[in-house]
Amino acid sequence: MTSNISTLASLIWSVADLLRGDFKQSQYGRIILPFTVLRRLECVLAPTKERVLAMVETTKAMPEAAREKLLLNTSGQSFYNTSKLSLSLLGENHVGDNLDAYVRAFSRDAFEIFEHFNFDGTINLLEDADLLYKVAQKFANVDLSPETVDNYHMGLVFEELIRRFAESSNETAGEHFTPRDIVRLTTSLVFTDDDEALTKPGIVRSVYDPTAGTGGFLSCGMEYLYEINEHARLATFGQELNAESYAICKADMLIKGQDISNIKLGNTLSDDQLKHNRFDYCLSNPPFGVDWKKVEKIVRDEHVRVGFNGRFGPGLPRVSDGSLLFLLHLISKMQAPGADCAGSRIGIILNGSPLFTGGAGSGESEIRRYILEHDLLDALVALPTDMFYNTGIATYIWVLSNHKPAERKGKVLLINASELHSPMRKSLGSKRKYLNDEAIRQIVELYSRYQQSPIAKLFPTTAFGYRRITVERPLKLAFYPHHAERLAALQDDKAWAKLDGTLQSALLTALGQFEQDKLLSRDRFKKQLTALLAGTKLPAPAFKLLCKHLAEQDDDAEVCKTKGMPEANPDLRDNENVPLGENIHEYFQREVLPHVPDAWIDESKTDPLDGQVGLVGYEIPFNRHFYQYQPPRPLEEIDADLDAVAKEIMQLLAEVHS
Repeated sequence: MTSNISTLASLIWSVADLLRGDFKQSQYGRIILPFTVLRRLECVLAPTKERVLAMVETTKAMPEAAREKLLLNTSGQSFYNTSKLSLSLLGENHVGDNLDAYVRAFSRDAFEIFEHFNFDGTINLLEDADLLYKVAQKFANVDLSPETVDNYHMGLVFEELIRRFAESSNETAGEHFTPRDIVRLTTSLVFTDDDEALTKPGIVRSVYDPTAGTGGFLSCGMEYLYEINEHARLATFGQELNAESYAICKADMLIKGQDISNIKLGNTLSDDQLKHNRFDYCLSNPPFGVDWKKVEKIVRDEHVRVGFNGRFGPGLPRVSDGSLLFLLHLISKMQAPGADCAGSRIGIILNGSPLFTGGAGSGESEIRRYILEHDLLDALVALPTDMFYNTGIATYIWVLSNHKPAERKGKVLLINASELHSPMRKSLGSKRKYLNDEAIRQIVELYSRYQQSPIAKLFPTTAFGYRRITVERPLKLAFYPHHAERLAALQDDKAWAKLDGTLQSALLTALGQFEQDKLLSRDRFKKQLTALLAGTKLPAPAFKLLCKHLAEQDDDAEVCKTKGMPEANPDLRDNENVPLGENIHEYFQREVLPHVPDAWIDESKTDPLDGQVGLVGYEIPFNRHFYQYQPPRPLEEIDADLDAVAKEIMQLLAEVHS
């Protein structure tokens, strides 16, 4: 059957032979895909076409809604067409007008697909190239009837055409198409632990992709389920921002017999059109590192107004990267486990930034904290670089579940699959590597076993948490009342000019009367200065200005105190990240005091959630856990290489001068 799928896809794609020369290679798919959809739809409707046409005549006077219902029932499908035309009956004259009228005769959901394909524009381009009739007849002669190719295998053919389209326009493919190997791996990771449940007869499950693109994840989910249980049903749901990708996705789902009203067009973050739906499986490859400025007001409003009753309660990442917003959105789509539902699982592909960006208390850290403290993260898989069409950066698959088995509770599995790649014979954009079937099998098996191996490590969720304590050191100021440069800087300060002239004169006179060039006590300096001012009042802002220019931190100086308590020097303030669960005072005694004996912990800085000293933060330093030290090469080898290069340079110079 695989060869038949490939043969049929090649037959359809051979239309490109007609287009070559008049159209760019990247335009082929925009012509071939909608014509494929059109031919498939007319083949599916052929058995009931005459009955539908008869019903059209007898229902003209009926209300639109009632008429539509009757036409749908008559067609036996989720769509219909009221035209007497077909691709083989367009005629040789006015072909464009006839084809446009034929397409417009489809029911609303089906016609919308052609609208977003900009099919009328395609018709005009083909007419201008005098190719419309030839292309239409080429498709009219391709048998895409359900008797020849069923929904499932027609879906595979259409996926193959989508892949060819993506690869023919690989400079933009990454915007709407996730490589097949990544889709297959992510889907397998999310579905694999449910294989036993999915083999039961009559099983019905739902899968959702908020960044559906051309529908790769939805199609792969259906394909995976079909392979283990061809009688199971997977209802697909998705939303996509790009109109062309939306059209392809909707067409693919229509071809596969899905309810295409579940596929929505729009921005998922600002306009969730499946707001009240929850799903068994969620799969997504959101755009990497894209900002969310355009929807910032809507997202922040939901965060503040709705909180944890909405999608973004745990926190908001920085505006420059919206990846974690998509993750929070998916978490909000999980079904709560109970008697009627096992719960939900998520597979999402993100770049490295969501693992570690943002310190304790930041939006990113709070999102990671929510995920880990609610034990939602099941596994992380590091993918090889150069796996996507439009970027070569490192990427990771996050697998989440709200119904972990007992042996996985409180744990996270890290799988380093960065070296399990094979080279591609020909690069496609930035994609130079792929995962073959054996690599996918190995990764899924590692995940299923959930045990340690050289490339898989198991951690408790708390291993990624820390408590950030604020370490203070005392303010110790030495004063230099006679220092010429300091006095000059003092008088150049704008704040000095604002002081009363009498006070300025009195201060300069008093400073000139100090017997010491250096004082190691702020209190003594202030007392002597007050005495030398002989009754002239010393305002607090003036003294602060003197401290700014005439003093500096000196470890030999006396500790500055306020109300008998040591005053902290903000310039020496530091933070220490104490592993979560470790006693902060024991850590402080061991790691800090031996180096700075006069330091202390600021115990007024507490975590807003648990009230304990120090802010709780979470990060997942994936690469650190798999780092392997590589000793530098021996100096002798390096010297030998340098000598060889120097010799080669001298030979080249000799050739130039000869």
